[in-house]
Amino acid sequence: MICGVDEAGKGAVLGPMVVAAVACREDAECRAVGARDSKELSPLQRARLFHEITARFRYTVISYPPEEIDALRKRMTLNDLLASAHAEVISRLGPDIAYVDACDVDARRYGRRVRSLLRSSCRVVSEHSADGKYAVVGAASIVAKVTRDGAIAALAAEHGEIGSGYPSDPETVAHLKAYLHTHHHPPPYARRSWATITDLQAAREQRKLGEY
Repeated sequence: MICGVDEAGKGAVLGPMVVAAVACREDAECRAVGARDSKELSPLQRARLFHEITARFRYTVISYPPEEIDALRKRMTLNDLLASAHAEVISRLGPDIAYVDACDVDARRYGRRVRSLLRSSCRVVSEHSADGKYAVVGAASIVAKVTRDGAIAALAAEHGEIGSGYPSDPETVAHLKAYLHTHHHPPPYARRSWATITDLQAAREQRKLGEY
């Protein structure tokens, strides 16, 4: 058995980071259902494939809320957190070979790190852009992306439009600025350890000082 591992929301400032793994007998099985890099698919295509993948294959998901990410980053890097999460989902499925989308500039080093954290014996193939090379990793990227998108939609339903949750999204930044202006602190669904938050808070304090 093989499995593919990928994540969604690694660099986001709002909402969870989701890590997913999908298992199958061979990559061709995931390719046959149309699984590929989630970034190449429309939301409707991702939703359809999500239901087909989760119905046909074994899978597992870990979702890290912002407060947990902030707490963990006090004692480890984000890449270390991801390596630990990748090892956890692989261990849950127990494949013979795991294909992971490398979260380090050195893909082989990342693979060694994941393998050292596994609870069982497994060959780890760590490559950059693995979600575009292996359908099973593409399947994991779809599961992670749709799961995270659902969480973002739930936050938007409760708090108003928040955009994608990424620092590069003007709608996300506008939401953060408005929230800070009204509440004087970041929202509970924001990663407070992110530079985006500290920069916006610093800019706000600077403007307040300029009023005196």
